[in-house]
Amino acid sequence: MSQTELRAKPETREPGREIPWPPAPIARRPWRFVRPAMSVLITLIAVAAAGVLSWRLWDVYMLAPWTRDGTVQAYVVTIAPEVNGRIVALPVHDNEFVHKGDLLVAIDPTNYAIAVDQAQAAVAQARSTADNAERQARRRAALTTLEASEEEKQTFASQAIAAEASYRAAVAALAQARVNLNRATIRSPVNGWVTNLLVQQGDYANVGQNVISVVNADSFWVEGYFEETNVAPIRVGDRADIKLMGYRQIVRGHVDSIARAINVPNAQPNAQGVATVNPIFTWVRLAQRIPVRVHIDKVPPGVVLVAGMTATVQIDVPPPGP
Repeated sequence: MSQTELRAKPETREPGREIPWPPAPIARRPWRFVRPAMSVLITLIAVAAAGVLSWRLWDVYMLAPWTRDGTVQAYVVTIAPEVNGRIVALPVHDNEFVHKGDLLVAIDPTNYAIAVDQAQAAVAQARSTADNAERQARRRAALTTLEASEEEKQTFASQAIAAEASYRAAVAALAQARVNLNRATIRSPVNGWVTNLLVQQGDYANVGQNVISVVNADSFWVEGYFEETNVAPIRVGDRADIKLMGYRQIVRGHVDSIARAINVPNAQPNAQGVATVNPIFTWVRLAQRIPVRVHIDKVPPGVVLVAGMTATVQIDVPPPGP
């Protein structure tokens, strides 16, 4: 039977039963009231979460000391030869990791080896001369005044002392020659990476001229420059979170020290020693930046520290006591 036929069919009623008019209202379903309640509840939860997040952001950005002006630092050992000579061996490459004691540079040792041989010969000769002078002085001292005058005895005694001094000088020269021979071989004083290697085998090395630099792998730290208005709550030992610009991982550390002096342009002495004061000063006063040294406690896997990297530093200051 089609819908049209159903609608067109007259309504019949059983005997004794009347159809109510108007028809009874349809009962409302409970879920129609649940939707508005859920909307209000979700709104309240969202507002509460936003409030908690806002308070957390306020605590992080306004109350907790932090700065984006941080830099990774490391000690760089600059190595300069203490003897002159041509470089005959350079077994390392730029950015190569070396261990303490590894060979870095070898200077031609020929002249210094010859100097050691010459110094050894000079020591032997001086030792012989000193022994002979000592024997002569002892023989003269044993003679009577009739066999040798006091002046002659004193002369031989002085010659023995001078010969002994010459021997000690020859021994010192030999030690210096051996030191120079050892200095012809330059070894790494620390564990680290060779950096900015510009010399090559065959170059001539001069005394005091830097030929190689090594970044000390055990000396990395972070220098955070905090505004002076945020330095007061920082204490040595406070935990620090370091966020490097190129990594998502957090590097853990703690405050190692706080700088006690910075350079101020005003009051710098001139050539006469008189303070130079800038006569122009704007009404806006900017807070000075105070260096805070942060010791690195733990580096996450995959993070490569490079001196000069930019970092954001946040200090977790403990809440004040009662």
